[in-house]
Amino acid sequence: MAALRARGATLAVAESLTGGLLAAALVDVPGASAAFRGSVTAYATELKAAVLGVDEGLLDVHGPVHPVVARQMAEGVRRLLGADWALATTGVAGPDPQDGRPVGTVYVALAGPAGTEALPLRLSGGRDTIRRESVEAALGLLLRRLAADGG
Repeated sequence: MAALRARGATLAVAESLTGGLLAAALVDVPGASAAFRGSVTAYATELKAAVLGVDEGLLDVHGPVHPVVARQMAEGVRRLLGADWALATTGVAGPDPQDGRPVGTVYVALAGPAGTEALPLRLSGGRDTIRRESVEAALGLLLRRLAADGG
């Protein structure tokens, strides 16, 4: 959060499999309100389209666990909440596969002033571990991009 505050930038979050853990990790940081705009937990697939603007055709063909879905979630929450930066998480935490995707298939995405990227993850372990590691990966993606951009 310090890197965002230092540049006067804001962050929003769209979550699926992490179910609010990413937002909770952000607000655990004292002073988070200076940079964190808010979050949308779009756990149900139809909310990804209705609230975040994810393409319904994409969801129909590929389901919610797809890199483009993650990118569109990040772009949608960035626009919806008026943030400079946005993170998104989508994937399969388990215990069962989803839409033919194995447990541990996760995509985290980052949308910012210079564009959007999605990071594929293949995680192992139980549901709690997969969700926690997804949060860590999303935060790491943001920190690496901020550092690369000189912040």
